[in-house]
Amino acid sequence: MSLVLVYYAACAVLSFVLGLMYVALWRPHFDIHMTLLFLLIPIVNMCFFLMYENHDIIVGNALMLIIYLGGCFFPWLTTMCIANLCKIHLPRWLRTGTFTISMITYGCVLTIGRLPLYYKSIEFLQNGQNWVLHKEYGPAHLLHYVCLIAYLLFDIGFISYSYVKQRQVSRRIILQLFLPVLFTMIVYCVNHYVYTTGYELLPLSYVADLIVYLFIAHRMVLYNVSDTVVESLVERGETGFITFDFKCHYLGSNLTAVRQFPEIRDLIVDAPISDSPHMKQSVKWIQDFAEDQTKNKVTFQADDKSYVIHIDYLYDGHMRHGYQFFITDDTKNQQYISLLNSFNEQLQQEVEEKTSHIQQMHDRLVLGMAAMVESRDSSTGGHIRRTSEGVRILIETMRKAGANLSDSFCRNVIKAAPMHDLGKIAVDDAILRKPGRFTPQEYEAMKIHPVEGAKIVAEILEGTDDTEFRAIAINVAHYHHERWDGNGYPNHLKQEEIPLESRIMAIADVYDALASKRVYKEKMSFEQADRIIKEGMGTQFDPGLKQYYEMARPALEAYYATID
Repeated sequence: MSLVLVYYAACAVLSFVLGLMYVALWRPHFDIHMTLLFLLIPIVNMCFFLMYENHDIIVGNALMLIIYLGGCFFPWLTTMCIANLCKIHLPRWLRTGTFTISMITYGCVLTIGRLPLYYKSIEFLQNGQNWVLHKEYGPAHLLHYVCLIAYLLFDIGFISYSYVKQRQVSRRIILQLFLPVLFTMIVYCVNHYVYTTGYELLPLSYVADLIVYLFIAHRMVLYNVSDTVVESLVERGETGFITFDFKCHYLGSNLTAVRQFPEIRDLIVDAPISDSPHMKQSVKWIQDFAEDQTKNKVTFQADDKSYVIHIDYLYDGHMRHGYQFFITDDTKNQQYISLLNSFNEQLQQEVEEKTSHIQQMHDRLVLGMAAMVESRDSSTGGHIRRTSEGVRILIETMRKAGANLSDSFCRNVIKAAPMHDLGKIAVDDAILRKPGRFTPQEYEAMKIHPVEGAKIVAEILEGTDDTEFRAIAINVAHYHHERWDGNGYPNHLKQEEIPLESRIMAIADVYDALASKRVYKEKMSFEQADRIIKEGMGTQFDPGLKQYYEMARPALEAYYATID
């Protein structure tokens, strides 16, 4: 056997050995593009050996088609592998587009021996004791070079970007990824001058690439934290796993889960767990989790044992394929918690009573301040009580009608309503107690009360743990005189720039002014008040609240009918 054949045979054997080493190291999370490289390179290198051993042009043409699987697709596989290892997400159109171009290039390769498209001519020539494959390139071969250059630029760009920007990618892996790129650049520059001796450097380059990727794969076992942790948990045998598909069909479990729940032995793979009387509760847990992902933890009692079951989606890569249970024995923790609770229960009750008492004192203080301010205003007696009830009616109507309002938001708006006019404490008594309509100058002076009210509320609630209530209370005081069309005060906010709680407060405030008796006017009829409110929808009030106001109107009128 000539030295040339020994060289090609050695490359093929090394490729197969490296492939076997990769199989022994392989994990499910390994990059698929890297796996394909380890699968195809040994085959391509074997074809190099067979082609130069036969030096028959017909056999050579057939083997050349297999070899060019590497020439056309290895650059694409390498680029995709580098992007994934560098944690760079490529859009689907880019991956599909580049693969299509590689397919087109390989389509041109298939014309070898049939059309002068990729090779104008190809033949084996003897150079001393060695055979040399002499090729005359056709016009389509230029596409191959264009693709190679483009992939090299992609590779260098991905590696450089990852080295500078990606903090969660190993610097060791990034530097190792550069080596196959460097090998490729050197080989394509030198191979043109070497292959005339019968030695093609591509097989050697492929072997060098596999060695580098084998080192990277060995390191990836440690870097993939999620799989490493899961495998460690399985090995220790302290965590049980049960998996189901989206139709609640049983898929499998580990031995720990079987020890925890022996009834699992009776389950049949791919059978619905609803058929098992012991697993019907699991269906309910899965349904609750599917509707609300926060319901991902369940405490389960079995005999004298207590288990915590964490529910999550079953993933394959980025694809969801079902559900999985992670089961841990929580008996000792539960016993400790039960003991601790028995000691803390009385203390907790006392703390709650004290906290409730302090909260009630705080609320009474705020209401007392609001009542004190209202007592200075001779024109709006009972305004706080009435507007607070109006806000409550509007809020409850909105919730019943399906408005997307949280419990805390509703509670806090109702609680904040009595504070909306606290700023009137800063208004001069001569204006506030005037038994009649304000002059323009007095009206301007009255307009300071929203700003002053917001300051007072902010001071009163400074340091409170309930930051949501504080923000809502400030907004109610500050913006309840803003208008939907921007002509309100003090900030001339418009439309949804005005907080929702302030828009609700505005309706209750104006409705009370219309439907209540003041020193300067009699109360309006409900029909008149309703007409003015509706006419203001879209100018003074949020038109989106119109439907809720109309639904709340009977309750508002019923309430105001009880007031003298």
